[in-house]
Amino acid sequence: MEVCLAVPGRVTKIEGEKAEVDIGGIRREASLELVSDQGVKIGDYVLIHTGYAITKLDEAEAREILKAWRDVARAELEG
Repeated sequence: MEVCLAVPGRVTKIEGEKAEVDIGGIRREASLELVSDQGVKIGDYVLIHTGYAITKLDEAEAREILKAWRDVARAELEG
């Protein structure tokens, strides 16, 4: 069984409907097509799934999700 997950990232650059997004220090390109009505701008956080931003997040939501990812990774390493 495959599971696809979405990860939060901070928008660092926007060119048309494409954005450069920082995900834990790694820069990736993501499409903004699905969030074009959400007013995404540089510095905003978005949730990325399969190369698409699927929703805009506030910073608190993004930090909460990132903390959960770190906790899971830590548990995997310890377990």
